[in-house]
Amino acid sequence: MSPVLVLYYSKTGATRQMARLIARGIEEEGVETWLRTVEEGGEDPQIAADELKNASALALGSPTRFGGMAAPMKAFWDSTASDWLAGSLVDKPACVFTSAGSLHGGHESTLLAMMVPLLHHGMMVLGLPYTEPALHHTHTGGTPYGPSHWAEHGAISHDEKALCLAMGRRLARTAKALCA
Repeated sequence: MSPVLVLYYSKTGATRQMARLIARGIEEEGVETWLRTVEEGGEDPQIAADELKNASALALGSPTRFGGMAAPMKAFWDSTASDWLAGSLVDKPACVFTSAGSLHGGHESTLLAMMVPLLHHGMMVLGLPYTEPALHHTHTGGTPYGPSHWAEHGAISHDEKALCLAMGRRLARTAKALCA
């Protein structure tokens, strides 16, 4: 089984922290991860040309910008037409995550917007089921569409961490089942 790609863009570091938690959840299931960013010069390597199509699954993260994904992430997806034409992402599991500066700053609309290119690529998008206890009592971020973080509170909350880890574990279990 090839590694799971955790691909993100982060301006202030919150989305990067979430990416690392999701990667940890994936690794808890015994699955290798590639932690990558869409920009040069970040703390993690920039995604290589063949990593998207060679990954067994994808976790995709971006901060919220006016209710949608950040421009660098959108530009990345706009450059994936050759993968779309080749069908190289069809039937791969994927999930999305985000961080926003305000509680009503577009968490859910950003997650939904990030799902659109994944669906166009034929990927299978996973959410967080309500069997995750943190979804019932979070007062910060977290949605059934995927993990989110309310950045106004600073550090990622206990519930947000739990949801990131759960999302990573769910993605890894799904990828393993599909590769069996």
